[in-house]
Formats: sequence, structure tokens, C-alpha cells
Amino acid sequence: MNTIEQAAKRLAELKRAGFDIPVPDMPGATAAPAPIASQPVAQTEVPAGVAAHAETSVVPVMRPAARAASAVVPAARSAVVETLNSSGRRSREVALDLARLEREGYLVPAQARSQLAEQMRIIKRPLLANARGESAQALSRPNLIQVVSAMPGEGKTFFAINLAMSIAMEVDLSVLLVDADVLRPSVLARCGIEPARGLMDVLQSPSIELHDVMLRTNVAKLSILPAGTANAQSTELLASGAMESLLDELASKFSDRIVVFDAPPLIPTTESRVLASRVGQVVMVVEAGKTTHAQVSQAYAAVEQCPVVLSVLNRARGKSGEAYGYYYAT
Repeated sequence: MNTIEQAAKRLAELKRAGFDIPVPDMPGATAAPAPIASQPVAQTEVPAGVAAHAETSVVPVMRPAARAASAVVPAARSAVVETLNSSGRRSREVALDLARLEREGYLVPAQARSQLAEQMRIIKRPLLANARGESAQALSRPNLIQVVSAMPGEGKTFFAINLAMSIAMEVDLSVLLVDADVLRPSVLARCGIEPARGLMDVLQSPSIELHDVMLRTNVAKLSILPAGTANAQSTELLASGAMESLLDELASKFSDRIVVFDAPPLIPTTESRVLASRVGQVVMVVEAGKTTHAQVSQAYAAVEQCPVVLSVLNRARGKSGEAYGYYYAT
């Protein structure tokens, strides 16, 4: 089979999977009929670090500064596979407002060599080593990482989004960011996305599948699970058998996926305590100069059932301004 025949075969497979791919004029290439429910794919430029969600034989037009992004396009194939549910429907795709996130100080793919990117690389390495089973102790669900703080306003959501963005830059990993702060969800708003169904809806209704509410994004290998519809029994739902089944699915269904939970602060709520007993790793965000020793001690006591707690000191001032610092808590 020559190169043209291979490309034609790949395009036909993509069309059967539901992608409407424009086919350039090629001698000997025969395009498969487009499925009825397909949508045309816009030909747009791809920003640096942002890859298309479908692996295709059509190379997107890219600015010179963005050519490095083409290397991660093949890895997006698993993201397409994981967003198909049992009915063959794909999860909805949303566009993160990357320009807004960058203006507000968040890590974005275009800043892969920034100071913040380097700080996140240092912090994520031990987390990813644990997720790969490289730690001395055997961990249950090591790829499920919960981000918490003792009190509100310490920067846990800011950190959770940055951690997810940093993991999405990995070559062989994908990441799902779960807005588990079901009392005061803010991940969607910060990313410029309208409210949507999510975690609470899956736990309340057996007819709603995970992939019905997961959101694919314009950042390769990054998906988001919204908090969903508010519920007065949120603690009970997070402690339910449905949540246990969901965590099992998230932990085992895709071996190359890390799940980051942005959870409520520990001291004023009970939701995070329930979740911490069921995940493999916890990251405790502590704001430098604000969180008291008593609050930190109380927060650690609330997550003592989790075998691994990595603590991050947020807004620590150094010679180059504010930064993250990190240390382990046993």
C-alpha cells in the first residue's frame, strides 16, 4: 500500500468515526461518504501548545512559532477515543479563553518555558512518579490527585488549573480537571466557559454517563468535568456508592490519564474530607503569611487517611517575586 492509499484509508476511517475531514485532490484517493450527523471542520491556525483533537492526515496551517505543537497531535488520538460514550456520542467541545487565562497569570501552553511552567514541573514530578507506581509504597488510585486548602482564598483553584495545564504538556499523559468544589464551583467561570451539567448530575442520575458531561477543550489532552447542579446532599453524594464506582472508573479505565480534583477548603466543609479518604494523593495549598499553624494542623488532620500529602506554599516571596514553594508532609 503506497502513501496515498494509506492516507485515503485513514481519512475513510475518520469519516466513519464521525469526523468530516476536507480531502485534498489526490490521485487514486477515494473519500468515504460523510456521515449524516457530521459537522464541517474549520480550517484555523493552531496556537503553540494547542493540538487538534482528531489525528488526521491533513496538516493544519501553523505560524512558525507554533510548529512545535505538531509533535503532540498524534497523542490527541486517545482523547478522541475517551470521549465516546456507549451510545457513540462525543463529549461536547468547549474553547478555553487562553488569552484571558494568560492575562490573569495562569499557565497556558504558549508559556511552556516560563518561570511558572518551571515551578509547576518541579511540583508535578513527585505526583507523576507516584501515579506511575514509582513510589516506595503501593498506593490505591495514585492517578487521582485532590487539591485542597485549609481555608478559602488560599489559591487552590488557581493551583489546580495550573497543575492540570502542566500535566497536559506531558508527552504521554492526558488530564481530567474535575471541579469538585461543589459548594462554590469556579473552574468554568475562570476558564471563560458557561455553566454546565457535571459531577453532581452523574451522581444523582444513573441515566447520565460521565462522557455526557465531560468537556473536551482546545488544549490537547485536557478535559474538564464541571461540578454540575448544586445539591443540598453533596457530602452524602460524594460518600455514596455511585461516587465510589465513578472513582474506580476514573482510576482504572484510562492508564494514561491523571485526574485533578479542585476540592472545597477543608476546615469549613465536609466534602473534601470524604473525598480525601478515596483518592491516592492530596496536594495541600497553603498561603504564605496568611494560613496559621493551627489551621494547617487542623487541615492535615482532616486528610490523615490519605497516604500521600504534598504541600505547596503559595505566594511565597523570593528574589523574583511571588512563587510556589513545595515540601512533603508525612
